[in-house]
Amino acid sequence: MTTATREPLYARIDSPIGELLLVGDGHVLHRLQMLEGRLAVFIDPAWTRDDQAFAEARTQLEEYFEGRRTEFELPLAPAGSPFQLRVWEALREIPYGCTASYAEIARRVGAPSAARAVGVANRSNPIAIVVPCHRVIGADGTLTGYAGGLDRKRLLLDLEAGVLPLGLGATAA
Repeated sequence: MTTATREPLYARIDSPIGELLLVGDGHVLHRLQMLEGRLAVFIDPAWTRDDQAFAEARTQLEEYFEGRRTEFELPLAPAGSPFQLRVWEALREIPYGCTASYAEIARRVGAPSAARAVGVANRSNPIAIVVPCHRVIGADGTLTGYAGGLDRKRLLLDLEAGVLPLGLGATAA
């Protein structure tokens, strides 16, 4: 993950799970959020809308939803505490089509008793899908909270399992 210094730009893009908001400098991604879901998403008046920005992110998201991309190769600069950044990096190490529990992530970041703190960091993930917080499940294998809603979490997991080819023409939200 990298840092960027340009003024924030944003773009809104359609996806099979609903409209997505991308925020960054046009190249480096700071945020990727679903505009509908449990957590309120706002567009800061200081940001500049640029629907041509984030061309590579758009392409890679399209490929992901079409089932042709299993890893994202984008420059990221999420803002967070050192612990959150470690958790988000650990999320990126969960392979496509796989899941991990909060406790597993806690062990991976060197804080084996911090499963709840991992949950809080997971919920605060500013770059959905690319930093795959949807791949984190309960220790018993159940789906647990997801800012985009459990229906979207299930759809993303099903897409990655090859059960549900979303493609760009389908809308699941």
